[in-house]
Amino acid sequence: MRHPSSFVVTVFGLLALWPAVASSYGVDLVAKIMIYALLALSLELLVGSTGLVCFGQAAFFGIGAYAALLLAPADGSAPSLLLSLLSAVVLAGVYALAVGALSLRTQGVYFIMVTLAFSQMAYYVVHDTPLGGGTDGIYMYVKPALGWIDLDQPMHLYGFIWFSLLLGYVFLTQLLRSPFGRALAGIRVNEQRMKATGFSTYPYKLAAFTLSGSIAGWAGYLFAIKDGFVNPELLSWHLSGSVLVMIILGGLGHMRGALIGAFAFALLQELFQSEAVFGSYAKHWHLGLGMAIIACVAFMPHGLVALPKQFRERLSGHTPPPHTLTIEEENA
Repeated sequence: MRHPSSFVVTVFGLLALWPAVASSYGVDLVAKIMIYALLALSLELLVGSTGLVCFGQAAFFGIGAYAALLLAPADGSAPSLLLSLLSAVVLAGVYALAVGALSLRTQGVYFIMVTLAFSQMAYYVVHDTPLGGGTDGIYMYVKPALGWIDLDQPMHLYGFIWFSLLLGYVFLTQLLRSPFGRALAGIRVNEQRMKATGFSTYPYKLAAFTLSGSIAGWAGYLFAIKDGFVNPELLSWHLSGSVLVMIILGGLGHMRGALIGAFAFALLQELFQSEAVFGSYAKHWHLGLGMAIIACVAFMPHGLVALPKQFRERLSGHTPPPHTLTIEEENA
């Protein structure tokens, strides 16, 4: 994409206008996808920008979601939006800090397995104990409020989710352009060389891991207030795998790729689940979705974000040699 900034502005502009033309179902669907997009952005910070493949992102997402309900006032009054959101983000970040402090001492497949193990531990805490309501989950009866913002109103809720995604995207793109972001890019490309130049890479990776977990908790909080219900499946490793597929589908190394991948994955899932399109075969939607994702990865190895460039190159008959993206190209 030659003008990624224009693309992003267009996307957020269309998302802002969507409620004016869509049905209530369409608004609810896009709100859900925007929450997943924020979760995908949090994982992109680790996988695409730092080179850390985390399989425990769902744990931070679930902790943020459960915090939205468990920290609500006992008297049934509406919780403070800012206070409850901050609490959810902090709790998810604290757990991410603890997980990262231990898991980042490992590498490769061992790092993946340790993050997965911590995620499953959190899953079974809410699944097998009264803390999280067990398999039945917990319902939210009163949604948070802040002044004139009433999240019981669908348009207010949609606007708050839209603003959260915009804020998360702008924050992360600016962060990756900072010296901290450049250090993360160096760690992803060659951590040993970074160490040789005098960088202590562990604090950088731990900071990125903690920040990623906090943003995932933010997304989980939004999911809880949107649905008004949480259950242990929010912490399931299946969700971590799905989010990983989203950022690969969109294109690793690009924050806008995380946005594209989240929307593509969710819309493909909706398509293959549609009985109006596939009839009785819709119950086998996993098969269709899997085949579609395999095809996308096979024919677009750099993700959907690189599709326009790939299309132009094929039209011109010129295929340039592969090169490593600069930080400016990655975060444009």
